[in-house]
Amino acid sequence: MKKTIIALSFLLLIIGVSCEDFLDKKPNAILSQEDVTGPEQIDKLVTAAYSMLGNDNFLAPLSLWPYGNVRSDDAYKGGRDLADIPNFHFFEISENINPSFGEPDAMWYNLYIGISRANAALRALNSVDEEEFEKKAIRQGEMRFVRGHFYFLLKILFKNIPYVDETVPEDEYGNISNVELSNEELWNKIAEDFKFAYENLPEMQEDKGRADKYAAATYLAKVRLYQAYEQGEDHSVTNINADYLKDVLTYTEEVMSSQYHLEDDFGFNFLPGDFENGPEAIFSIQFSHDDGTQYGRLNFGDVVTVPQGLGCCDFHKPSQNLVNAFKTDEGLPMFQSYNENNYNDEVNTTDPRLYHTVAMPGYPFKYNPELIYEESWNRNPGVYGVYASLKENVDPSCDCFVNIDPFYGNSKNRIVLRYADVLLMRAEALIELNREQEALPLINQVRERAKNSTKMIPYAENTQVTLYEPGVNCNWTNEFARKALRWERRLEFAMEGNRFFDLVRWGVAGEVLNEFYDEEAEEVAYYKNAHFDENREEYIPIPEQQINFSKGVYEQNPNY
Repeated sequence: MKKTIIALSFLLLIIGVSCEDFLDKKPNAILSQEDVTGPEQIDKLVTAAYSMLGNDNFLAPLSLWPYGNVRSDDAYKGGRDLADIPNFHFFEISENINPSFGEPDAMWYNLYIGISRANAALRALNSVDEEEFEKKAIRQGEMRFVRGHFYFLLKILFKNIPYVDETVPEDEYGNISNVELSNEELWNKIAEDFKFAYENLPEMQEDKGRADKYAAATYLAKVRLYQAYEQGEDHSVTNINADYLKDVLTYTEEVMSSQYHLEDDFGFNFLPGDFENGPEAIFSIQFSHDDGTQYGRLNFGDVVTVPQGLGCCDFHKPSQNLVNAFKTDEGLPMFQSYNENNYNDEVNTTDPRLYHTVAMPGYPFKYNPELIYEESWNRNPGVYGVYASLKENVDPSCDCFVNIDPFYGNSKNRIVLRYADVLLMRAEALIELNREQEALPLINQVRERAKNSTKMIPYAENTQVTLYEPGVNCNWTNEFARKALRWERRLEFAMEGNRFFDLVRWGVAGEVLNEFYDEEAEEVAYYKNAHFDENREEYIPIPEQQINFSKGVYEQNPNY
């Protein structure tokens, strides 16, 4: 399934041509509507929809590194300088964000291509019965899972988006308003896709890469968690809905009774080969190399994050603030004082996850003792510092590291849903339901794994993590539990594209980012111009190109 899903499939649904002679002939490698309605073609349509999960590029990366990390306090843009992909720089400092930017438009376009492919497969599936195609319900579940995934990304990026399903002809997509559904109604539509998938998918799939029942349950819990933080039209959080939080508990409990569990070592999640599709990887984008295509099915969305010393182009740089956040004091986070002084491995103790997340000068790159990461590998250390992102990258000695001049890609899977997220989503819901005592063992389970994640980093002699012990090293109040949970999410998912969206969900993006900008401005000159405008920059503006495409049917997000 891995190589089947990721194969470049085919162009879909070309409307017939009425001209004569050679124009009347059906082009090669093009499928008409008649070609894709039979049972024998349905799995090809399903594969085509799956393939869109990895159809990205560094200007429109589905890993969301520019939008989830660079927009937050976790990462700097990196690259040559501020003018290297300048629009990502504007997102980094929350200034001059313009609806005419091409990169968000490319994201919008690609995500709706994915939705269109899922809808095409669903139309074909709806045209047959289970006697003709015995896996009908399973494939419908998979396609609604895939469609839900694309809609989830659109929702957290743009908020106000048009919703189209398989009943809507593709030439009508531009006629459906992006504010036709309320925020609540749109979340419910996305939840319906995952609920259908949950009810129709098997507990396990034979083919790697296919969504199963527990992947759907995890995503459904994630949707309900986001939906629970109800927002007004100005994006401010107005209420936390207890009923949706209870849904989070229901579906996370399902996953916790499944075959999935934490990896023994945190770092195993970010290694290629036999480590892929491991016990913690509930759903992953499948990549490959040596698969008969020119380069293989590589992580084209992340190719620019390779350090300059190994290729190109040194984007997606961990911030000093993030590195400082890993510091510990007697094994616990330094909530108040972590950023008073920069991390120093000779002075500070740290959470082991730092060494799995951030490449630091003087230490092995991706655990290779013969490949020491050097400060000279940084393209512009005076502007973007000396750290590099590890999770999406691989040891260049791996045959999965592929030269696609001028870039280097790799075929390591990209995990979309991890079991650790199940534990922390559940803990978050419990805390917001004032059941923080039940959240404690879940957070400690994640910390225990972090504490034990040292086997691959014997060179890290300053690691120290302790568990929370109420009455001994902490006072486990609701307020403290919330702080501990949010800190844990930052460390656990650092550089995985989540941080900014967490801040928006919690309603604290402006507070956290403006404090970050003020502190960074003391050392990083370009942050002097940075400022996050609340009630505006929580979401990307609707691309001007899409508003024009809809002939004004789409409405711009507030205050743009």
